Amino acid sequence: MPTDGAEITYDVHGPLPTADGTPPLVMIGQPMDASGFTALVAQFPDRTVITYDPRGLGRSTRSDGRVDQTPQTQAADVHALIGALDAGPVELFASSGGAVTALALVAAYPNDVATLVAHEPPMLPVLPDAAAAVRARDGFLAAYQAKGWGAGMAAFVAMTSWRGEFTDEYFAQPAPDPAAYGMPTEDDGNRDDPLLSDRALAITDYRPDVAALTAAPTRVIIAVGEESAGTFTARTATATAALLGQEATVFPSHHGGFVGGEHGYAGQPEAFARRLREVLATK
Repeated sequence: MPTDGAEITYDVHGPLPTADGTPPLVMIGQPMDASGFTALVAQFPDRTVITYDPRGLGRSTRSDGRVDQTPQTQAADVHALIGALDAGPVELFASSGGAVTALALVAAYPNDVATLVAHEPPMLPVLPDAAAAVRARDGFLAAYQAKGWGAGMAAFVAMTSWRGEFTDEYFAQPAPDPAAYGMPTEDDGNRDDPLLSDRALAITDYRPDVAALTAAPTRVIIAVGEESAGTFTARTATATAALLGQEATVFPSHHGGFVGGEHGYAGQPEAFARRLREVLATK
């Protein structure tokens, strides 16, 4: 599917239009592409589910001359996808950076989505310790630039597994050893990782448009994993929910609680899907 500056690849699991008139269930992530939703899609054989690869990731290509990812550009792509389906407003489950995209989508295109479940959107500005969180984020970016993927990913894991605000204690820690996490210690020279490079800065720097979100007809639900309590993305979810006048809705497992074992850090896709069904059914 062509969009402005990209060719978007998406998958339709089930009939369109849907057999019973139920809206399609769209699942989006970032930097995760459609392959990350395989286990969750399998839990919805009775629903028409749509997954896609964001521009420049997975099977989707881009021709806009850029390498950075912004919520606004990705939101425009998802808007184009929903238009191509001709089946809106859809129900939307969005994970991580995809949840940031989804919040930008609802703010800009409020009639595209009937219900949004935004799972742990990693937005730094909503935190009370936002400046320290930016410093922590910049720490893993610097580790990646200095020493490559293993060092960057080890620092990323250390940041995202830290519970509570980013205090002097956090910054006093020695740099984590990639080998301790089973990661390579050698530097392959690449600096284009979509998670560890500066390509996704606009995702984590995004500030949600609270006025637009509350004015939209979309039912917006901010979700958090029960095992995530106190971590960076749990705190951003809780803070975002509070901005919208709600409490975060608790889901089973962790930040990737819907993924299967093929992605290494397995969640609980069956229990996660049951909870997602409950949430979508509650009006």
